Amino acid sequence: MDKNAIKKFAVWARTELIARVSLKGVEYGITEDNIEDANADSVRGKVLTADEKKQRQALIAEINDKGYKQVMEEVAYTWFNRFSALRFMEVNGYLPSHVRVFTDEENNFRPQIITEAIHLDLDGLDMEKVYALKEAEKTEELYKYLLIVQCNALNAILPGMFQKLSDYTELLLPDNLLREGSVIQQMIELIPEEDWKDAVQIIGWLYQYYNSEKKDDVFAALKKNVKITKENIPAATQLFTPDWIVRYMVENSLGRLWLEGHPDVKEQLLPTEEEQSAYAAGNRDPEDTKWHYYLEEAEQEPEVQAQLAEIRKEYAALTPDQLKVIDPCSGSGHILAYMFDVLMKIYESYGYTTREAVASIVENNLYGLDIDDRAAQLAYFAVMMKARQYDRRFFSRGIQPHVYAIVESNHVDKFAVDYFCNGNMKLTAAMDTIIKELHDAKEYGSILTVTQQEWSALHDRFAEITEDINMSRETALRELLPLVQVSEALAQKYDVVVTNPPYMGASNMNPKLNEFIKNNYADYKSDFFSAFVIHASQMTKQSGYCGFFTPYVWMFIQSYEKMRNYLYNQATIETLIQFEYSAFEEATVPVCTFAFQNRHVQKKGCYLRLVEFRGGMEVQRQKTLEAIENHNCGFYYAQNADNFSEIPGNPMAYWVKNFKIFEFQNLSSMLRSGGRIKTHDNNLYVRNWWEVYEIGDRWIPYTNGGEYRKWYGDYLDVVDWSEKAREFYGNHGGLCKEIFWFKEGLTWGAITSGDNSYRIKPKQFMFSSASPTVFTSSFTCDMSVLAFLNTKVAKYISKIINPTLNQNVNDTLRIPYYGFSEKASNCASKCIEISKIDWDSFETSWDFQHHPLLRKVPTIAEAFDQWQAECDDRFNQLKANEEELNRIFIDIYGLQDELIPEVEDKDVTVRKADLGRDIRSFISYAVGCMFGRYSLDVDGLAYAGGEWDKVNSSEGGREGTLGCASKYASFTADKDNIIPICDDEYFEDDIVGLFVEFVKTVYGADTLDENLKFIADALGGKGQPKDVIRNYFLSDFYSDHCKIYQKRPIYWLFDSGKKNGFKTLIYMHRYQPDTIARIRTDYVHEQQARYRTAIVDLEQRIANASTGERVKLNKKLTTLQAQDTEIRTYEEKIHHLADQMISIDLDDGVKKNYAIFQDVLAKIK
Repeated sequence: MDKNAIKKFAVWARTELIARVSLKGVEYGITEDNIEDANADSVRGKVLTADEKKQRQALIAEINDKGYKQVMEEVAYTWFNRFSALRFMEVNGYLPSHVRVFTDEENNFRPQIITEAIHLDLDGLDMEKVYALKEAEKTEELYKYLLIVQCNALNAILPGMFQKLSDYTELLLPDNLLREGSVIQQMIELIPEEDWKDAVQIIGWLYQYYNSEKKDDVFAALKKNVKITKENIPAATQLFTPDWIVRYMVENSLGRLWLEGHPDVKEQLLPTEEEQSAYAAGNRDPEDTKWHYYLEEAEQEPEVQAQLAEIRKEYAALTPDQLKVIDPCSGSGHILAYMFDVLMKIYESYGYTTREAVASIVENNLYGLDIDDRAAQLAYFAVMMKARQYDRRFFSRGIQPHVYAIVESNHVDKFAVDYFCNGNMKLTAAMDTIIKELHDAKEYGSILTVTQQEWSALHDRFAEITEDINMSRETALRELLPLVQVSEALAQKYDVVVTNPPYMGASNMNPKLNEFIKNNYADYKSDFFSAFVIHASQMTKQSGYCGFFTPYVWMFIQSYEKMRNYLYNQATIETLIQFEYSAFEEATVPVCTFAFQNRHVQKKGCYLRLVEFRGGMEVQRQKTLEAIENHNCGFYYAQNADNFSEIPGNPMAYWVKNFKIFEFQNLSSMLRSGGRIKTHDNNLYVRNWWEVYEIGDRWIPYTNGGEYRKWYGDYLDVVDWSEKAREFYGNHGGLCKEIFWFKEGLTWGAITSGDNSYRIKPKQFMFSSASPTVFTSSFTCDMSVLAFLNTKVAKYISKIINPTLNQNVNDTLRIPYYGFSEKASNCASKCIEISKIDWDSFETSWDFQHHPLLRKVPTIAEAFDQWQAECDDRFNQLKANEEELNRIFIDIYGLQDELIPEVEDKDVTVRKADLGRDIRSFISYAVGCMFGRYSLDVDGLAYAGGEWDKVNSSEGGREGTLGCASKYASFTADKDNIIPICDDEYFEDDIVGLFVEFVKTVYGADTLDENLKFIADALGGKGQPKDVIRNYFLSDFYSDHCKIYQKRPIYWLFDSGKKNGFKTLIYMHRYQPDTIARIRTDYVHEQQARYRTAIVDLEQRIANASTGERVKLNKKLTTLQAQDTEIRTYEEKIHHLADQMISIDLDDGVKKNYAIFQDVLAKIK
């Protein structure tokens, strides 16, 4: 099936149909902004027929009730559904007329219904009108007429899909359906005919993709705090469930229920080992309808087997016609269709004929509900087509399925109710209750609880009025019958409930739905789906089964603990598959699928843990089949859910073997949360430390998440700690208690894509919600705890308690801890020391002193070798320390069978030497020395604001050189804070020239050439060393700088464009209001003059050059002319800024300040 083609068509068709339907509205004086008189006899010069006038009035009434856009959306969608249904029926030969509506027999876009028009036998067809339209050659009008008659004729057999088109839907049928590029023509051209053979798949994907853009719009609105209204719930929550997941859910709920009571038919319904192996290998027999995703029950204890034997006696008494099954969130009917298939197998195994089975399934077994009218239409259609697939004469049998759209009672006609009840008190009471309970039903869907009624009495009354001639009869049948049908479907108990419920967090719900969930499902209010799981259990008989496809957050996180307890105590998990985090691309959340028996039995369930297998749902499917065949695959687990209560928070950690590890006290017994600082506006109140003028009174260090790093580091941010800022945090609930201010603690990143990494929080830091922080009572970091938390043991336990991407304070405090270990504590102190040395070796640390390649050796190669040896020593020592810690705690917790102490290199969070990275880092440090940020005579920062080149007595020179008047005696900082980057050495302070001078100063003149070559080789370029270095500055230096400095660069690149007409760097901390003026006059103008002179010179040389040399010179001339043009445009931009003499405030941060000059600066990438 070509899903890309289906998506392309469906997305386009929605927009196209809405536009075309709206255009038809214009013809009848109806636009979004204006509606002409509803009672008009003519509109825009067109006299309306009686039918058109009636339809137009109905349309206007609907718009007044629902709004223009919603009505246009609904009409477009209705026609989309009908076109899809007609296409499926014509391709599969299901149209009673056997005449194609859209194509000829060769699938060409020449509708057979037009060529066969005079021979058609359709109810309601006015043959005189057909002849008249054909004679007048009004082919388009004829086609629209035939299309409407065909839809109306199908109403007799498919009333749930093809309602009579006497309403405004007919009025808005688009024109020009036969034109090239129409919706019908595109449907035929884009979607292969073969794809229409499977109703469930084609209808399901069309439904999902048709809604995809609307879904995007709804989620975009959520970011603006626009809640999901009842009209948008379907688009926001619809997901087409993968076919094999549907099979798994149905086979392990409905299939299991039947096999539990009828084990003698297993051979008929379940595959043999050979058949299963062939299926898993992809060698599938089209006639094979056995249950390949059925998971056999885990081996149980003898006492459990005895209990199960008693339960199975109940199931053995069931007959197929007694089974009631429902999908209460049916969408396009995928689950219902497969339920139909499974029920057919059950009936066949019981001895029914195909015809008998089909009729009984539709009449007795199958129920479906959906909040969306169009989805319910599709689900209804899917069931009817499934019945037709099994029984060629099914359409003639007059049987209709119990598949309904949720209906509201908000606008019920009181006269129709009075007429229907006819003074009968029981009927009146029943209808009053139904009307009350279905008020605003579209807000809530099938999660509603409805009171049982005497349904037979209500249906008898409907049968009684069917032939009545009372004027309210039609209204009663149209409005009241659906209310009763939906209420009955909601009220009765089912043997099996299987569904993919809507996913919607409480924060996204509209107020009515939110209030309803809080009032009726207070313990399960975190998400719509969790309330649905509980409600589905309540819809199910005690002996029944439920199957679900949901996000898997409920298995672990604290806010779903009560839902877990419900399932542990009121139900029995039979099977569950936990998928890899991003396996289901259509959802934005990680998912699982599971089935449970609706009563508690102390039995083991079967669990598949597929979290390690990436590659999407196809890989997950293959692994599921592997586990079904081989329980020793390594990811199949049999577990009793009663064990989960031994774990703090009761997470569904089904893979755990040793539950004794949870007998130790939790970390909460010795650590406490410090809360957090939440600024509510990080753009205003948080900076990288290198952005601001000074760290001290206003800006203080701030742990704020970061990359995976253990022990020490990730200290990049500062937070505004002024009195005004603190007042703002406090007023918005974002200020932690003062007792936790500036205290030593233990911190980690709240969000991680991998493992958690714990590190010390130095006392001078505050901490954000992105860096949860815990404290001891003495406010010192407990090194033994830190050691434990960075071991494999803590990681293993943490993934049991909370295997999600978020690790909050409570998740950490729930980890069981053995107690203090002096050996571990000493080891952790050493790990911190090693990690600190590594962190401070790079210039993004504020304790950075000087570059590690500055050494008393003549070559940078020797310096790198020494640095590499130091890095290796640090790395190997830290790795050895961590492995020793793993050994200590693996032994303490008795996890020798689950864990090994060895640590992979990727998990050691100090850096090894990297020639390319470290040479680039050396170049960055050199640029810092050129600007005076660093000095060869001063450790750490030499200048980051304040008075330029002031020598403080507290500053110690590396070699006692600060007895002089300048910090920059060994290597002079650039005087004007402007360093040009050119493709040649045009300026005295050209960056390459300054860099060469820097290398000579550090390592000496004798080895300069050798060192430049080493640097050039490390950069990976070809050519002369200086050319390679120059090319690096021109092409890559700035992107490297922006990356290192988190897109908050301290050196700013003034850049004329891609032709390299002009580039120059400045250091933002030395920026002055006249800096841009000096760039313009001292550098841009000078460069322009050089270009003009060079161009004139080249033109003269070209005139006198030989043919061969002229080609080269012309190429150079073209480059110069392009640069000259570029710099001329650039000069105009920079002139405008230079005249303004703009000042900046460093405390505003790079983002705000950089934006002021964005027209003349390079883009930050």
